[in-house]
Amino acid sequence: MCTPGDIEEVIYTYPNIHEAAVIGIPHPSCGEVVKVFAVLKEGRSLTQKELIDYCAGRLAKYKLPVKVEFRQSLPKNTVGKILKKVLKEEEIEKSLTNSKNDSSLITEHPAGHVL
Repeated sequence: MCTPGDIEEVIYTYPNIHEAAVIGIPHPSCGEVVKVFAVLKEGRSLTQKELIDYCAGRLAKYKLPVKVEFRQSLPKNTVGKILKKVLKEEEIEKSLTNSKNDSSLITEHPAGHVL
């Protein structure tokens, strides 16, 4: 079983990460794949590939993120909890908007597995 918390725990060990949230995003053949939303610590840099490679050494292949989106901030409620539901709703809307554009579909997992 794969929970977002399992993946977030690993992501938070990366020194450049300030905040992160993990959700499942729609995929045409897999159902869902892992997407990370990350906020970097001030003055730090990181690429999607660097974070996925870091995770690859620490997570099972089926838990690896397929996409990483860097943001300035994550949506939160009044007590500071990250609103994953908002992130999920944004992704569903994006997938509906992009469903006519085949080039937007994820067809390969970063670990080299074709999905």
